[in-house]
Amino acid sequence: MAMTIHVDIVSAESEIFSGPAEKVFAPAEMGEVGILPRHAPLLTMLKPGEVRVVLSNDEEETFYVSGGMLEIQPHTITVLSDTALRAADIDEAAAVAAKEHAEQAMKDRKGEIDYASAEVELAQAVAQLRAIQGLKKKLGR
Repeated sequence: MAMTIHVDIVSAESEIFSGPAEKVFAPAEMGEVGILPRHAPLLTMLKPGEVRVVLSNDEEETFYVSGGMLEIQPHTITVLSDTALRAADIDEAAAVAAKEHAEQAMKDRKGEIDYASAEVELAQAVAQLRAIQGLKKKLGR
């Protein structure tokens, strides 16, 4: 039997996932990190993106996170995010609309604050669309 590590993915609203995994991939601020059981302790910020959890049966669960914190202990991984969704639960039409709105806001910027918030909105929408595309690719659609 392969070694596993316990994973908790939690949003501000609820617990999204809790269970054992063989591997986890997450979008850390400095780049994607791959985590296996007995990983060295680490605390890092997450950027908007896709968290992939490889389960014991070689199935993969995909989640979108809006950013947040990643805590790694040798036998536990905790992902804390304001927004966390299963990739299958993301509204693709809403993500496309948010991306278009953010791109338009960046073109029409009126100040640095408008541009910064549009940039964040764009990053989150693009991350959601990537999660959807990854799920579609996995499902062969």
